[in-house]
Amino acid sequence: MAKHDGAAAEAEAVDGGDGDVDSIAVDIDAEDFDAADSEHAAGKAAKRRVPEWISRIPKPITVGVGTIAALLAVSGWLGFRLHQDHQVQDQRSLYVQVARQTAINLTTINYAQVDADIKRVLDSATGGFHEEFQNRSKPFVEVVKKVQSKTEGTIAEAGLLSYTKEQGQVLVAISVKTSLGGAPPDQEPRRWRMRLTVDKTGDGAKVSNVEFVP
Repeated sequence: MAKHDGAAAEAEAVDGGDGDVDSIAVDIDAEDFDAADSEHAAGKAAKRRVPEWISRIPKPITVGVGTIAALLAVSGWLGFRLHQDHQVQDQRSLYVQVARQTAINLTTINYAQVDADIKRVLDSATGGFHEEFQNRSKPFVEVVKKVQSKTEGTIAEAGLLSYTKEQGQVLVAISVKTSLGGAPPDQEPRRWRMRLTVDKTGDGAKVSNVEFVP
């Protein structure tokens, strides 16, 4: 009888042991499942984060490229405008310079070198002014040589009245000293104002008309 009770107790002990094993196994399986589930979730999260991280990379680059393109466009436009302004300023200066020099050439005539002086005027003239001055140059030279006149012009002021790409109007104020023969020059120079029309000719410019104005 005692042997039977001991065997029963041993059986219960074994059964109890199996119950503990099963419980432990369930716990282990649960832990493994939780761990696997956590790893799976972490993997999915990582997969989600990686494309998000990669997708963020081009944004600053895109902004940078866009900014550079905008700056290049603005710089190009400003450069073009600066070039245009420079060209306009050069053209304005050319009109005034040619008008000034022609006014001096017209009013600086020496009987001793009158032919060279006339040629200088004709070289800076074009159109109707060139034709008219050339037609009148011969009788003018004869008078200058006869009275042995000398004139010397000095620019007082010169300014651009108007201009286009092809033509400019320039107002010139000039004072002229004159002497005849062996007489001393006039004490008071004569003051004239001229309106000169300057035409663009190739890379340069020439005077096409001269008017004396009050």
